[in-house]
Parts: sequence; C-alpha cells; structure tokens
Amino acid sequence: MAKMNFGGVEENVVTREEFPLQKALDTLKDETIAIIGYGVQGPGQALNLRDNGFNVIVGQRSPSASYDKAIADGFVPGETLFDIDEAAERGTIIQYLLSDAAQIAVWERIKAKLTPGKALYFSHGFGITYKDRTGIIPPADVDVILVAPKGSGTSLRRMFVAGRGLNSSYAIFQDATGNAKDRVVALGIGIGSGYLFETTFQREVYSDLTGERGTLMGCIQGIFEAQYNVLRGRGHTPSEAFNETVEELTQSLMPLVAENGMDWMYANCSTTAQRGALDWKDKFRDAVSPVFEELYDSVATGNEAQRSIDSNSQDDYREKLEVELTELRDSEMWKTGKVVRGLRPENN
Repeated sequence: MAKMNFGGVEENVVTREEFPLQKALDTLKDETIAIIGYGVQGPGQALNLRDNGFNVIVGQRSPSASYDKAIADGFVPGETLFDIDEAAERGTIIQYLLSDAAQIAVWERIKAKLTPGKALYFSHGFGITYKDRTGIIPPADVDVILVAPKGSGTSLRRMFVAGRGLNSSYAIFQDATGNAKDRVVALGIGIGSGYLFETTFQREVYSDLTGERGTLMGCIQGIFEAQYNVLRGRGHTPSEAFNETVEELTQSLMPLVAENGMDWMYANCSTTAQRGALDWKDKFRDAVSPVFEELYDSVATGNEAQRSIDSNSQDDYREKLEVELTELRDSEMWKTGKVVRGLRPENN
C-alpha cells in the first residue's frame, strides 16, 4: 500500500505495480469465486476475472435473460454456471452482485452458505451500511469486503478489453481470517482496476448515492433539461439546443477534461468562454450547494435507502420504471439526441 497525496490530503492507494496480477493469482489460487447475479456488475467482473486466469463460477436464476447471457458469454451449465444456491455453496468467495432489493430478498439463502473462512464481497456498501433496514448481517466468522468500480460494469469490461483499467475503491468491514486485505486487493486487481483507493462501506455508499443523484445522473439530467428548455423557449431549434447543451459537452469537452482537467480546459478555450465560465461558475455552485446538502442529509439519515427499498421491492417496480424511462426517452431533447448521434461520422 502506498501513500499518495491528493490535493494536500494523503490517502492509501494500491497500484498494479505494487500488487501485480501474478501476486493476485497466487493469493487466490485455492479460491473459487462465485459471482451471484449476472446483471449490472456481474458480467464485467466475471469475464475480467476469468480472462485474468481466476477460478470463476456464476450463480444466476434460471430461466432468465441474465442466465442466457451467461451462457452466451461462455459459462457452462453444470460446470461454471449454476443456480444461486449451488454457486454460493461451491464458492469460497461469494461476490454478491445482485441489485440491492434482490440482495435483501435472497439474503437468507446466501447466509446459509457462509461457512467459516469464506469471504462475502460487495461492490456497493448499501446492504451492510443500512443493515438495520436490509437485514443483511453476516456471520462473525467470514470476511466481509468491498471493491466498488467507479463506473458501470459495461465500462469496466470495455476498458479491460482495451487494455485500460477503471479505478475502484476497496473496503474491509470484517476481517475474520486475517487475510481480508490480501483477498480484497487481489480481487480488485483481478477485476481490472486501474488502481484501488481505500474507503469504508459507509463512505462508499454515501458518496455513491450522492453521486448518482447528483452530478453523475440526477443533477446532470436536470441541468440538461433546464438549459435545453431555456434555449428552446428563446427560439433556438432542437438540434441547436441539443448540440449546445449535450453534444459539445460529451463529445468534445468532457474527454479533454478527463485527460487534462478543468483548469486546462479554462486555459485552452476562447477568451470569451474563459471570462464567462469564470464569472458564472460561482453562481451555479452557490445555487446548487443547498440542494447537495439536502441530498447528502437524505442519504446519511437513510431516507434515500428506505425509498429505494420500498420502491424497488414492489412487484410492479419494472412496469412503473418503464413508464418513467419512456417519458424521458420520448422527450424532445432525447429524441433530438438520437437523431444527432445518428449523424456522427462514425455512424455514417
């Protein structure tokens, strides 16, 4: 573990140079990694681990589209693909990658397979942090660990195939065996992390829920809608409003910010853009800061967790979700976006 300075604050970080893949393979050479759930994170982590040479099996309900996807990805029923109970029985490390609601529903079945010395692995701190609400309380004689890639399972897989790595956080909630640290770091390297930074289950879920509702999805969609609607209301065409709101940001500016930082972007845009961005950034910060404070309080008190549990556990959740997503998909802005994406040179 190395100490790295981030903006004047030292944090614990593990890199591939410090903990290479071969060390990870040696650490887990006698382990069977059971991926429980093949939906959002499951495929990316399972395929990356398998391609890196680890012993991986998948547990997934059958029949289901996810079970069929696992077969299409090369997992063989009865050999490397099983129902959830058998995979959990066979696994010495159980990667619990079902949705938060499904984790609650299946927990008693998984708990029954957690014999002494096994490891229970999460990629989200939800179930453990809100254990009083979820009922997910592991036995005292198993390791409880977390590796949380900072992106979707799809991104994790795509970057792995491209020879890159998606950064991840890691945490240890319970070290029953004395080997939890090596296990969690080896798994983080195995799934293809670029580097690993230390956190706790609580900090991971608080930052994750805030980020999803904030700048990663909720806030950014709200900002997109606000600017797009103002431009349309002032007479701009749909294509112009979309290009100035979404397309230029995602296709031109954000890749450069990712490479070089926002300070570089400010230094390398027109003087008119520089002046306007510097003049207005504080106004936007001050306008949204109270909303972020309210959001974080809602996460920290458990209100966001309870709302997710109550909503996502309903039998008709998928149908209600599709109604909301259809409304988003059918909005003028995202219909325009579909046309604009189709006009990109790589699509013609």
